[in-house]
Amino acid sequence: MDFKIFGNVASPTLMLIPGLGVSYEIFLPLIGMLEKRFYIIAVQVDGFTLGRHTEFTSIDDQARQVSEYVKKYHGGHLDIAYGLSLGGKILSRILERDEVSVRHAILDAAPLLPLPRWLVGPLKYLQCANVWSCYHWTRFWRWVFHSHYFDVLLDECRKVYPYGGSKAVLDGYTSVYTTRLESISGADIHYWYGTKEAFVAKPQVRHLMALHPDTSVEVFKGMNHGQLLIDHPAQVAERIIRMQYE
Repeated sequence: MDFKIFGNVASPTLMLIPGLGVSYEIFLPLIGMLEKRFYIIAVQVDGFTLGRHTEFTSIDDQARQVSEYVKKYHGGHLDIAYGLSLGGKILSRILERDEVSVRHAILDAAPLLPLPRWLVGPLKYLQCANVWSCYHWTRFWRWVFHSHYFDVLLDECRKVYPYGGSKAVLDGYTSVYTTRLESISGADIHYWYGTKEAFVAKPQVRHLMALHPDTSVEVFKGMNHGQLLIDHPAQVAERIIRMQYE
């Protein structure tokens, strides 16, 4: 794991944690809109690092590494942290560990619950096929797997796949699909999801609300997984600015 830095060190801290199969570069449009107002730390999750080979370990190990970094370089405090999908799961475990403080936390479509054991294997191999075919990019495989994907996500998968390969994808999904959030701490927690992913997201919301009843839930009409960030980064930037400054 490593960390890419943008903005002014004297500004409020904003951490961005990407999803599985994509790099920190998925945040570049958002970073461009926010780097004058924030000191931004963009995480490169193990297994999905650009330019060097790494291996994904586990959700909990990624959370541990982030917590240690924040304690070492930021006094154990972040003003805002935004985790997308897998990144949201990592962020939820950071909040569960309660070793660092996060003033505002955004869990964007974070998977917080495990799947039934019988489903873990088939689904993780299906998802691995998704990412594999992003990299190999044939018209046939794109037609088979990617009707619900966006070109930006496909391009991101192509960029990171050579550095972690199928192993990182399988290990990542295994950890995502087999871990359960048991507790969470934080003064201001937000959960976002789109209406097109509501079937998967609603159980996560119910679980989170049982743990943290004051969670703010926002649902985006017509949006799919990760689509708000990809298609409307200005809306994400506006919400983050409002959290910090209003």
